[in-house]
Amino acid sequence: MNGKYPFRDFWTITGPLLDYIQSIFFYLFNVNWYSYVFHASCLNFLLVLFSYSFFNKLGLKKVYSIIYSVGVSILAYPSIGTPFPDHHAFIFAVISMYFMILAISEKKKYYYFLTTFFLFFSFLSKQTSSFYLLTFFSFILAIYFFSEKKDNVKNIGYFLFGLVIPLSIFLIFLKFTDTPIKSFFVQYILYPYSIGGERILNLNFDFNNTISQFKFIYLSFIPGLIISFYILVFKKIKVTNNSEVYISAIFFGTILIFLYSQLLTKNQILIFSLIPICCAFSQIIFEKYYKKKYLIYFLMIIFIYSTFKYHIRFNEDKKFMELNGVNINNFVDGSNLDKSFSGLKWITHLYPKNPEDEINLLAESIKVIKSEKSKKIIITDYQFISSITKNKFSTPNKWHDKISVPGKDNKFYEIYKEFFFSKIKNNKIEKIYFVGFYKEIFFLDLLDSKSCIKKRQINDLLKIYDIRGCLL
Repeated sequence: MNGKYPFRDFWTITGPLLDYIQSIFFYLFNVNWYSYVFHASCLNFLLVLFSYSFFNKLGLKKVYSIIYSVGVSILAYPSIGTPFPDHHAFIFAVISMYFMILAISEKKKYYYFLTTFFLFFSFLSKQTSSFYLLTFFSFILAIYFFSEKKDNVKNIGYFLFGLVIPLSIFLIFLKFTDTPIKSFFVQYILYPYSIGGERILNLNFDFNNTISQFKFIYLSFIPGLIISFYILVFKKIKVTNNSEVYISAIFFGTILIFLYSQLLTKNQILIFSLIPICCAFSQIIFEKYYKKKYLIYFLMIIFIYSTFKYHIRFNEDKKFMELNGVNINNFVDGSNLDKSFSGLKWITHLYPKNPEDEINLLAESIKVIKSEKSKKIIITDYQFISSITKNKFSTPNKWHDKISVPGKDNKFYEIYKEFFFSKIKNNKIEKIYFVGFYKEIFFLDLLDSKSCIKKRQINDLLKIYDIRGCLL
């Protein structure tokens, strides 16, 4: 909304799509907490609608489709409640899987287009699973198209167009906004890939990390996997002539990719909404071949128990990421800080026992920032401060942490350093305001000499660095 664009004006390794969508919500509903949460709610609602339609189209009774869709709505976005790149990427990837399966199930070409279309949306939200899914989908479709030998060219065309069209629009958008394509590749593909390579090498496949924390996901999809395997082996269904085999392969293969991607992110688990999705799919397979309902009872028990368990843990007790272990009943009214936070129960992991102190320190910091007329940037995890203070200069990096900022041993360190300093020099920045703890480290590490800085500590949260004497 302020004319600043990812990759061009600030360094970011997270997907730009979330920011672009959020700017639309801010434009329509003003910059406030309501429009921020409403954005996440809309994505959650979109997943619920597509889930219900998907279950229904595969033959699940409406009552079960509704029940499992409600479970999806509880376990998807409410765990964090606000727009988050990982959640956006996951939701778009799940919808992409739905269309991939429906393309084979209903033999409709436009589903192939929607498969890659939503997969590209997933990629622009976060990179993690989209590349694996595109490779996997392409492999399965190559086998399927070869075996079917009907309308292959058209189907492949729709599949490719779903990728090419949004990609072309995105590249045109980068050109229109004068965003260098090289900056996009370095920040969003090459640098994250260098981090991902290290994570793959150091991935821990112990029992707790691989099995225990995902136990309810396994319990919900393994019954369907066993039934699919039994039907294939003992019912003697010919692979090349049966779309159900491909549908099962796509579904279970995608679930495994989601599990693997979750391990790679080293983040809080956000894929528990797979439980109702897997339960629904397992029930669909079971009901096609068996009339007895004992497995359905088992699936419903797993579904109800796990949904209730994770609803209490994440939605009620907010044990997601930094709020784990924080007594959320100690909250204060967010409007005490600014009217845009009306309706927000403010509490963070930094001041879990005294959120009033944090509010007061932030209010004082904002007042100081507003009073200063010098050209400045604000480096903080409290990213709303730039909006409240109406500071015109964006920080050269969206996030300042050990992942978002290349370390000195990373081959992209010098590129990042040049990018960072160029934004400061081009905008003739005079002062840097650090709000929070230890954020100044990521700036100081870029300097050859620190003696040029004039430092002021305003309060426990706010530091001001006057850098007019520094040669960057």
